[in-house]
Amino acid sequence: MTTIETPAIGQPEIEQAAERLGDALRVTPVIDPRHDFFGRAASISCKLELLQHTGSFKPRGALNRALVEQIPEPGLIAASGGNHGLAVAWAARRLNVAAEIFVPEVSPATKVDALRELGATVHVTGALYADALLACRQRQTETGALDIHAYDHLDTIAGAGTIAREMHQQLGEIDTVLVALGGGGLAAGVAAWFATLNTKVITVEPERSRCFAAAHAAGEPVDVEVGGRAADSLGAPRIGLTNWQVLKAAGVEPVTVSDDAILYAQRRFWNDLKLVVEPGGAAAAAAIWGGAVTLSADERVAVIVCGANTDAASVR
Repeated sequence: MTTIETPAIGQPEIEQAAERLGDALRVTPVIDPRHDFFGRAASISCKLELLQHTGSFKPRGALNRALVEQIPEPGLIAASGGNHGLAVAWAARRLNVAAEIFVPEVSPATKVDALRELGATVHVTGALYADALLACRQRQTETGALDIHAYDHLDTIAGAGTIAREMHQQLGEIDTVLVALGGGGLAAGVAAWFATLNTKVITVEPERSRCFAAAHAAGEPVDVEVGGRAADSLGAPRIGLTNWQVLKAAGVEPVTVSDDAILYAQRRFWNDLKLVVEPGGAAAAAAIWGGAVTLSADERVAVIVCGANTDAASVR
């Protein structure tokens, strides 16, 4: 197994990203739905990042990455299950440049339609994210557009990490953070912010899309099969190498949840709070209802609810 130096990212880099992003992004709210919502004695707050521009946390990393680089004339290009593509298209429109987005066939029609509404050129290609990524890379070599990777880049991680900075400012001391993991960009950003603090970060993945859990067991990134309810947003076939290094250095532990637990979480968010939460966005909370984590009565817990891009009828 090859030993690779841990990437240099922490609170200073995330602070720089926050300054760079300025007021371009929303400060999303934190709510305390009270004990009867989760059925646990612990103090559990929800960071409602699903209320961010484009309906997910992704604009934080996409815009930060675009602002760091000199954007060529062809504009931005990206592969995505949907949410990242929306963020790149949004960033491109904000910066007045072109965007070309490759998405797999598994991407919901709601996300594909929203991409086109943002003015992006959209290519639906291949069964899963890995197929769209390959097509995107081939196209990028032809055009020279700036590739905004969905998760495996330090600037993307730093941008995503601004959610942890913001949440820390809102809540103060936090004992445990639950965060969904697809390719690992958001989780790595959260882990990088809290690495020097007395805060435990737990990643939550679907049982059928578990690239970090598999890497954690193997001691290095490995390929995994992808499927299940949240495959469009949490369906990376292999954790990003940079993300893996950050998460491993921070000692982050993974848990997994079933599709049934995710669907239950989605329905609870709708029935109790009238929030439409996509499967990937509900995964972190599903770990509580599904029993994947054990919380003590005096524990201060933050759950990141990170995405809203789904058909509202699917959560009722």
